[in-house]
Amino acid sequence: MTRDISHIDAFKAAAMRCPLPSAIDLIGEKWAFLIVRGALNGLQHFEEFQACLGIARNILSDRLAKMVTGGILQRAADPCDRRKVIYSLTAKGEALLPVVLALRQWGMDWGHGTNDRIVADARDGKPIGRIAIHAHDGRELALHELTWVESDGREYRRPEPLRIVKNAAA
Repeated sequence: MTRDISHIDAFKAAAMRCPLPSAIDLIGEKWAFLIVRGALNGLQHFEEFQACLGIARNILSDRLAKMVTGGILQRAADPCDRRKVIYSLTAKGEALLPVVLALRQWGMDWGHGTNDRIVADARDGKPIGRIAIHAHDGRELALHELTWVESDGREYRRPEPLRIVKNAAA
């Protein structure tokens, strides 16, 4: 069974306009995510990031500079000690919160670590809900319930995955 070439052409055309590759280029490596996680948890100084993450100074310096240039972090002099610099999340950086929480949730679900600390609503102390994809009416959606719609209204539905059938005799 072969797949329709038009599916591949449609995917390639959409992939050329997709924001995912440039987003991954900015934040899609281990240290960048851990720096964002640290900033979301209140780390601000170079020394704090280095001590908490166990990252080499030269790598940390490079990643912080890249994230400042990319608009994820902002850099300012520490008002308490002008010799120090404070790194803080910009609005663009804070917008990564659902991404970090979703990745954390995925890691816990699939056995890539545990965490005794939960994320809770500051107002009532109750755990936040799971990160999920929701329809406009609030229904939770799975991958097979999604479609992609072009700006001109054309719909692109991903083809059904090919099923791998194991040989019963094996």
